[in-house]
Amino acid sequence: MSFANTEIIEQEYLGRSMSFAEYNGLVDSLVEADRTTGPNQLQALVDFTRLNQARVRRLLKTLSADEDAAAMLRSVGGRQIWLVITDGWCGDAAQNVPAIETIAAVSGNIETRYILRDENPELMDRFLTRGTRSIPKVIVLDRVTRVVLGTWGPRPAAAQELFDRRRAEGVDKPVILEELQRWYNADKGISVQREMAEIACKCADAAERQTAAFA
Repeated sequence: MSFANTEIIEQEYLGRSMSFAEYNGLVDSLVEADRTTGPNQLQALVDFTRLNQARVRRLLKTLSADEDAAAMLRSVGGRQIWLVITDGWCGDAAQNVPAIETIAAVSGNIETRYILRDENPELMDRFLTRGTRSIPKVIVLDRVTRVVLGTWGPRPAAAQELFDRRRAEGVDKPVILEELQRWYNADKGISVQREMAEIACKCADAAERQTAAFA
C-alpha cells in the first residue's frame, strides 16, 4: 500500500476505462470467442480466463459486504475513483475484484473503473510492485482533481506474505498458487474489503490535507 503523492492520472486513461459491468461483459464475450484480454492469446491464458470468469460469477453471488469495512467506508467523505488495472487472465484479479466491487458499492462516494494492463503499459509502469507489473492494482483518485491519493495491490497483505515466504523457501509456483487459492477460499474476501476501506479513509484524509494546503 502507498498513500498520497502529487501524481495526476490523465483524463485519457479514465476515458479508456470501463465500468465493472462493461469490463465483465467484455471478458465474458472474449471467453465465448475463445480469447482473452490483451495481445497475448496463448491458449493457457484463455483457459485461465475461462476459469477466472467462473470464479467471478460465483463470488459475485456469494460475497457480502464485511460489516467492519462497510462502517469504515460509510464514514469516508469526498468522492473517489478506484481505477483498477487488471486483465481477464489474472487469477488474483478474479479473487479480489468481486470483493472490491462488493465493498465499493457500500458508498455512494466511490466509483470503480477498470483499465486493461497490457493495453496500457505506460500507465502500468507508473505503478509497479517491486519492479513488476503485478495486478490487480487499484489507484485511488480524487474524483475532481484526478490526483493519486493511494494505491493497493496486487494481493491482501497476508496473501502477499504467504506468496513471498513460500517463494523464498523455493516452493514451485504451481504449489504456491494452490496454497493461495486455499487462502482466498478461507478468507472469503474479507481482507481486501478491510484493506480497501482503510485505504479509502486514509486517502480521504490525504485529500483534505491537500485541499487545505492549496486553500
